[in-house]
Amino acid sequence: MADESCLPELREALSGSGVEAAGGAGALVEAASRPADMTVAAIVGCAGLAPTMAAIEQGRTVALANKEALVSAGDVMMSAVARHGTTLLPMDSEHNAIFQCLAGNDAAQVRTITLTASGGPFRDWTADQLARATPAQAVKHPNWDMGAKISVDSATMFNKGLELIEAHHLFPVGLDRLRIIVHPQSIIHSMVEYRDGSTLAQLGPSDMRVPIASCLAWPSRMDTPCAPLDLAAVGELTFRAPDEELFPATRLARAAAEAGGAAPAVLNAANEVAVAAFLAGKLPFTRIAVEVERLMDRYAPPVPASLAEVIAVDAEARALATQQLEPA
Repeated sequence: MADESCLPELREALSGSGVEAAGGAGALVEAASRPADMTVAAIVGCAGLAPTMAAIEQGRTVALANKEALVSAGDVMMSAVARHGTTLLPMDSEHNAIFQCLAGNDAAQVRTITLTASGGPFRDWTADQLARATPAQAVKHPNWDMGAKISVDSATMFNKGLELIEAHHLFPVGLDRLRIIVHPQSIIHSMVEYRDGSTLAQLGPSDMRVPIASCLAWPSRMDTPCAPLDLAAVGELTFRAPDEELFPATRLARAAAEAGGAAPAVLNAANEVAVAAFLAGKLPFTRIAVEVERLMDRYAPPVPASLAEVIAVDAEARALATQQLEPA
């Protein structure tokens, strides 16, 4: 476990079980390096980068739920996946949906990949309403039960922007073939259109147990306690284009992906600092994207060639983002 202060309590709880317990950053890496049929990488933030890389380097199967692995260190991580022959299974609902839609098909036959977005709690709000949005309102996601940070990312659409960067690494069909569409019902989790005009979509409830089960049982299937999808009860599925004037996060994420190098890591770090400031009541909702763009414009470090360099870029970007939020 990461928090060493809780280790004595854990060891006491596991007493006599034969399960070894350890704590701290080094212990996480050591655990991820041990032989396993599958390692699930689900530690939030850059704290999960080193353990994820350690698991990848074992050349087995890694089910990836950590966004930062591919957003901040995509080139470094994917290079390691190829080098070690690791099987990488996407556990995020949108990427898992794409993975399922691609099953048995050649990516060269793909015309477009579309990630769906719920639009978050503010999808129907005006600019004036967004300017007055509160943290309590931002964390009330209409479809998913999520933590505060990812809920705010959904409200700003940064979550979908980060997923676009992830998809760019997982499914290298070209950024120009990646699309985002707002789908308020969150029933279709992503779609793949092929060159013949056929579009395959993965549908399911807004329940993370579905993509988790998909990864854990792959290449087979397993039962889940999720209720069957009742489309008659859902009634209708609607779609609309994202509004990048009101929600510029997806535009910024695409620009970071196009720039490559350290740009996605800078975007991610700046967003995390800005979201924390918003949740603390120190920054208006509409300033989150503004602060991210400010840092992207002023900080362009060299392309990181290793995980250590990615982590260094992340640390410096966070420091600069924090500094630019301080009163003049």
